[in-house]
Amino acid sequence: MKERACKECGRITELDVCVVCKTPTSSDWMGYVSVIDAEKSEIAKKLNIAAKGRYALRVR
Repeated sequence: MKERACKECGRITELDVCVVCKTPTSSDWMGYVSVIDAEKSEIAKKLNIAAKGRYALRVR
């Protein structure tokens, strides 16, 4: 199945609805970042990411 990204939080998933924020996902996304430790990551802070996981950089 094709990976999708949440329109609200950007989390990458294969589902039609995000399990975290319960919003629809999109198959139209670009780039991704993997966050391992959100508390220590400067990139996670700049992207407002609070939990570990894979996140899309741009979701349409």
